[in-house]
Amino acid sequence: MATVMAAGQFDEAILTSLRRIMRAVDIYSRQLASRHHLTGPQLVCLRLLHRNGVMTSGHLAKEATLSAGTITGILDRLEQRGYIRRERAENDKRQVKVSLTEQGRETVSQAPLPLQERFQQRLAQLPATRQQEILFVLDTVVNMMEAEAVDAAPLLTSGPATAESDDIAAFLDDLPSSPV
Repeated sequence: MATVMAAGQFDEAILTSLRRIMRAVDIYSRQLASRHHLTGPQLVCLRLLHRNGVMTSGHLAKEATLSAGTITGILDRLEQRGYIRRERAENDKRQVKVSLTEQGRETVSQAPLPLQERFQQRLAQLPATRQQEILFVLDTVVNMMEAEAVDAAPLLTSGPATAESDDIAAFLDDLPSSPV
């Protein structure tokens, strides 16, 4: 809830709120990596395959809003871990069909919702006017931070999208400890 403050007291409160948001994303990413050995983008890809069934790698990249190069790295790691299977389409050898394995289905069923899905569910419960207010305020903050040109990954996650097991361990080591 908003508190009544005198002029000049808002800056620290606003910066604290921004730090809390960034920290929440880091904590979520850390928990996902330590408990499920997945990155946010890997989980999103697994969930898309679970929901949609067999997909081409191009369609999966589009649905996950990731580049073709990024999706290839993610799929390489998921395939190495036995979570997905890739096969060339019979009618067009240029297309690669991606499907979940039984192990992949089991992993998806045990993993938490991606952070952005939880956020989207809660945001959708707000009236449209409130959603519009939030968008306006956040756009204003982006403008004030001169961050309009900063590439915004479509996923609420931190750490590399194409992380390998060693990268996850390094990511966990680099984060400050916090109550998990």
